[in-house]
Amino acid sequence: MNYAPQTEEQNAEMLRFAGFRSFEEILTAVPASVRQQSFEVPTGLSEMELLALCRSIAQRNRSLSQSVSFLGSGAYHHVIPTVVDAISSRVEWLSPYTPYQAEASQGTLQAIYEFQTMICALFQMDVANASLYDGASSLAEAVLLASRTLQRGRVLISEAVHPHAREVVTTYTSGAGTILQTIPTVNGVTDLEALSKSLREDVSCVVLQQPNVFGCLEPMSQAAELAHRAGALFVASVYPISLGVLKPPGAYGADIAVGEGRCLGSPIAYGGPGLGLFTTTTQLLRRIPGRLAGCSVDGQGKRAFTLTLQTREQHIRREKATSNICTNEGWLALRATLFLSLLGPEGLRELAMRNLEKAHDAKNKLCEISGIQSEFDQPFFNEFTLRFSHASMDLESLNKKLSRAGYTAGWPLQKNFPSMSRSSVWCVTEMIQRSDVDGLVETFKKLLS
Repeated sequence: MNYAPQTEEQNAEMLRFAGFRSFEEILTAVPASVRQQSFEVPTGLSEMELLALCRSIAQRNRSLSQSVSFLGSGAYHHVIPTVVDAISSRVEWLSPYTPYQAEASQGTLQAIYEFQTMICALFQMDVANASLYDGASSLAEAVLLASRTLQRGRVLISEAVHPHAREVVTTYTSGAGTILQTIPTVNGVTDLEALSKSLREDVSCVVLQQPNVFGCLEPMSQAAELAHRAGALFVASVYPISLGVLKPPGAYGADIAVGEGRCLGSPIAYGGPGLGLFTTTTQLLRRIPGRLAGCSVDGQGKRAFTLTLQTREQHIRREKATSNICTNEGWLALRATLFLSLLGPEGLRELAMRNLEKAHDAKNKLCEISGIQSEFDQPFFNEFTLRFSHASMDLESLNKKLSRAGYTAGWPLQKNFPSMSRSSVWCVTEMIQRSDVDGLVETFKKLLS
C-alpha cells in the first residue's frame, strides 16, 4: 500500500480535529527552557559538512564521561562489563522480536526463561514475568493486580515512593475508581503508626519502596506484617543492585515485588528505555501481566521452551484482559541476564558493598563541611539526603556552579517536597572514585568561602 505525503491543508485539518491550532501548540507541555526553537542549518551543505554540524550540536550535551555525576533517584550509573555490549549487539540478539508463534524462536524464549529464573533468585520470589516497560509501570501493574485480586478499592502508598512512580500509578488507576491514599513519613521513612491507622478492610495493598526516595531503608518486614494482618497485599518496589546486601522482598513477605532493571547492564541513556521487573507469589501466578516463558520437552523428549502463560490477550479480551501490556523489553532483559550471569551472587554482593562503602565515605566527608548536614538519621544504601543550611547555598545557583566545575549535583527535593527546599538526594555508585569525592569537597569549600 502506498501512502502519499500529507498536504498542508490535510495537516491543518488533522490539527483542528485534535483541537489544536498549530503544531507548536502541541509542544506547550514541553518547558520553554529545554526546547530548541530552531537549528540554523545553512543550505547546500554536503553530507560531510552536515554530519560535522550535527556532531557540534550534539556536543552541547554533557555525557557521564565528561562530568562526575552524583545524580541517582531512579537512574543509576553502574558498571557495564564489555562482554554485555559484545554479546547483546550480535545480530541474532539485536534483531529478533518475540513472535506470537513462540516455538519458532527457541533462542529468544530460552533467554527470557533464564532471565525469569535469575530475577526470581535475586528477589527470592516464586514467579517473574518476561519484563514490563519500566519500573514505574511495573509498580502501577502491581497495584492494579492487587485491586483486581482482592476486589478492594483503596491503596496505601508511602510518601517515600518516588513521586514520578506515584504519578504513573495515579494515571494507571485513574479510570478504575481506585482511591490512592498517601502515607506520610517520619524522619525519612514511612510512618508505621499512620499506616496502621489507615489499614481497614477496603485496602487492597500497601506500597513501599526500598531504599526509598530519600535513600533511607524502610521497615519492610513490619509494614508487610501490618498489611497482611489487615488482609491486604504488600507491594515492594526495590533497587536491584541493593539486593546484593539487603534482604530480598521474598524474605520479608512481599506478595508482589517490582523494580527498575536498567541498572543491570544497561546505560542510563538520558533516562530511558527502562526495564520493568515484576515478580509475585505462586498464588498470583495466573493474574500476572505480560508473558511467562516455560521450559518443558518436545515430542522427542528434548528440552524445549514456550510461552507457558501468555496473558497478552488484550487483542482478544479487550477491556477484560489482565493487562494492556503489548510487549516486553526483551533486549534489556537479555542484557540483565548477561550482567547477572557474569557477576554471579558473589560479584553482585561485591558490587553492592562498593556502593555501600563509597556512599557512606562520601556522606561523612561532605557532612564535615560547615553548612552541610544529613537530613535524616537513618541507615542507607548508596543514596543520602543532605540539607544545605548555609545562607549562600541557594540550591539552584549552587548546582549551576557545581556543573561549571564538572560535577552533576544531587536531585533537589523542593519541587516534590516543598518543606525540604534546601535539601537534595545524592547518589554514589562504584563509578565514583575517591578523588571525585575529594574534588567535590574542595569545590564546595571554595564556593562557600
